[in-house]
Amino acid sequence: MASSVCSESVNVTKDKGQNHLSNADRTRRTYRLELQRAVANGILESAGSTFLLLIAVRAFQAGAIPKALVASGGSAGLMLTPLVVSQVARMGVPAAVAASRIALVGSVVFLVMAILPQLPVFVFGSVITMAAASSSIPLMTQVYQENYPEEKRGKLFSHAVMIRIGTAALFSEVAGRILSYDMSLYRWLLVGFSLAFLFAANRLSRCPSTRLTEEGGSHPFRAMRYARDDRLFRDTLISWMLMGFANLMMLPLRVEYLASEKYSLQLDPRQIALLVGVIPNVARLVMSQVWGWLFDRMNFFLLRVVLNIGFAIGILTFFMSNSRVGLIVGAIVFGVSSAGGDVAWGLWVTKLAPPDRVADYMSVHTFLTGVRGVVAPLVAFNLAGRFSLGSLGLFSAMLILLSSLMLLPELKYGWRGRPTRALPGQVSE
Repeated sequence: MASSVCSESVNVTKDKGQNHLSNADRTRRTYRLELQRAVANGILESAGSTFLLLIAVRAFQAGAIPKALVASGGSAGLMLTPLVVSQVARMGVPAAVAASRIALVGSVVFLVMAILPQLPVFVFGSVITMAAASSSIPLMTQVYQENYPEEKRGKLFSHAVMIRIGTAALFSEVAGRILSYDMSLYRWLLVGFSLAFLFAANRLSRCPSTRLTEEGGSHPFRAMRYARDDRLFRDTLISWMLMGFANLMMLPLRVEYLASEKYSLQLDPRQIALLVGVIPNVARLVMSQVWGWLFDRMNFFLLRVVLNIGFAIGILTFFMSNSRVGLIVGAIVFGVSSAGGDVAWGLWVTKLAPPDRVADYMSVHTFLTGVRGVVAPLVAFNLAGRFSLGSLGLFSAMLILLSSLMLLPELKYGWRGRPTRALPGQVSE
């Protein structure tokens, strides 16, 4: 199976420096480098999920719009993924090399943010850095498609996820303690994020990868035609849009709920890091390998429905209880669901897309994720001024339930990712 994944039938031009590597060597090298890069990814994940927003709230006393912009930085990068994939294909740069250059941009911008501690610089820099972290995702999905055997792809991917999660949990605990001691030390935190990006860029530059296929034109949104022509892909995207919007709407409100003076909790940075960063990530760490194993063996659409139910329960538990027990249970359930979401979100297109079109399919998925990720925080922070967070949590859970119901008719296709024969209006294998 490994030879079929990386065979020359895949319409991708091999990068000169990697031609001598066997399929097994490419798998081993990619796996080793991804395990190392996962340490940097864990640090950067804690930035996007917890600390940039916490700094905006506590160090800058930012308003609703700046907080929403900080929270949507990664999503802005996802919106750029069709353009990134298109330009990388046009330039003929190997996928991992392009991802390395994007990481260097993030490193430089974090350093500028540390040197110039002003709100406009911080907000703009947060958007750029988190966009840099997310905009290369389709490039790496193509690398996983080429270098990881299909029957072990979820397992190998989940190992790196486990290291990323463990690092995020540990770093969240340490950084939370630092900011609890002195909030002004956040500038050194930004330097740490810069170094993490620099290390990630170094690991990516050494990863075996090939050039993307430019077939289909140079328009950055050319890949959108797959959502039009592939019915199964399109319906899955619609379902994911509902679930993702609900989840992304509530995600930044976790920090707001725990930190803002508007609510009665007003926890210190260490306690916030514990509930938003440490506890969910420990739960993710414990469950990641389980979900990776299930991804390789379970009906994909059933897996997605189970994860959706977990996210809904986590949201309701966290926001409809202000007790310490409710917050902890909500954080754990969210972490368990996120562990499966990491694998499913990052690899699901490999079950539907032709091998040489994985980056294109993924760019459509990440673009739509970016759209909802930019809009959802703006909607969330504005609605939070009019409705209780419990009401917003209930609304989000209803959207997630609706998205799950949409997937039920597709369960018959979930074992292979698509039907044996193409449906009308659907791209065949």
